[in-house]
Amino acid sequence: MFGIVDRYLFLEVSKAFAAIVVVLLLIVISLMFLRTLEEVNLGGLSIDLVFRYLRLQMVRDTSSLLPPAFFLAMLVTLSRLARDSELIALNACGIGPPRIYRTLLLLAIPVALLTAWFALYLQPEAAGAIQEIRLQQKEQATQIAGLQPGRFYVEAQGEVVVYIGEIDRRKLLGDIFVLDRRGGNGRLVVSNGGRHRVEEATGDHLVTLNQGHRFDGNPGSGAFLIGDFEEYRIRIQGSGVKQPTSSKRATASTVELWSSSELADRAELEHRIAAPLAIFTLAMLAIPLVDISPRQKTGGRLFLAFLAYFSFFNLQRLAETWLGMGLTPSWLGSLWYQLAILGSVYLILLPDSFWIQRLNQRLAGRPTVGADGGRGG
Repeated sequence: MFGIVDRYLFLEVSKAFAAIVVVLLLIVISLMFLRTLEEVNLGGLSIDLVFRYLRLQMVRDTSSLLPPAFFLAMLVTLSRLARDSELIALNACGIGPPRIYRTLLLLAIPVALLTAWFALYLQPEAAGAIQEIRLQQKEQATQIAGLQPGRFYVEAQGEVVVYIGEIDRRKLLGDIFVLDRRGGNGRLVVSNGGRHRVEEATGDHLVTLNQGHRFDGNPGSGAFLIGDFEEYRIRIQGSGVKQPTSSKRATASTVELWSSSELADRAELEHRIAAPLAIFTLAMLAIPLVDISPRQKTGGRLFLAFLAYFSFFNLQRLAETWLGMGLTPSWLGSLWYQLAILGSVYLILLPDSFWIQRLNQRLAGRPTVGADGGRGG
């Protein structure tokens, strides 16, 4: 079933695929690491969770990296074989496009299975773990407009001024100063420690101070009320809008989405199915986008390859959005874009295709070389 040529193509595409995946992973991890450090700097994420958070993000996004990596690997490998005239040699030996199609589609099977494992099983689990980390960090949040130690924060249109001297690793506040002038009455509160959280229902900030002093009165009046307290809570009104949370559909298991009848759930399910299916579709796209002869001009096909690549993934997002919003009929689904891109590319390349050239040779009465080395007339 697998000859020398098949194993050779397997090895060349696999090496290119592994190299491209490693490069893409390094680029994505670098960008994620910078964004994660920014969140840590703003107090939105504990430094103890940085590497776990990065690992979960990588697991969640791997299924989106594998299809483009496989597509680029096939383009790079076939272009190199064409440049070295190896495709011409294979074609002269009777190993034409049908054999290459079969070999690369067989290679696509394990890659698609790996992608399906990430997309259908690991991705929702990683998304759920990321959401759990987000909720835990939000519960311990120290974010009033990106709360950081050693800075003053002005809230409620200048009527509330908050200063936090320090924030420890457990997200507890220290050396707190609050000036509250709401309602026409001045109130100065100082404390050695406290905590802060955001109320989910209203978006209000609740700052709780412990073991502090309170001074009530307006400057210049001479009438001040001074007191000590064990616990003092101040509410700073938020925007009145509930804080957004991550979509539950991204964390739902594939089985739950399969049994759901909502269009948004179906769009999420087809988004996961699209990743392994794209492996086969992109494999079918890559083969005709490479010219067999190195003497032929490759600029047009190279431009078509980039156009097909970007159109494929941009149209994917549009198709899933349209299905979730009900703009496309439910029977059509959101996977139609793969057939649309595949059909468009093959239609553009139809005049130069192997089968059309073979048909023209038969109609012209010239002998042809078959895909398996036989001659026909």
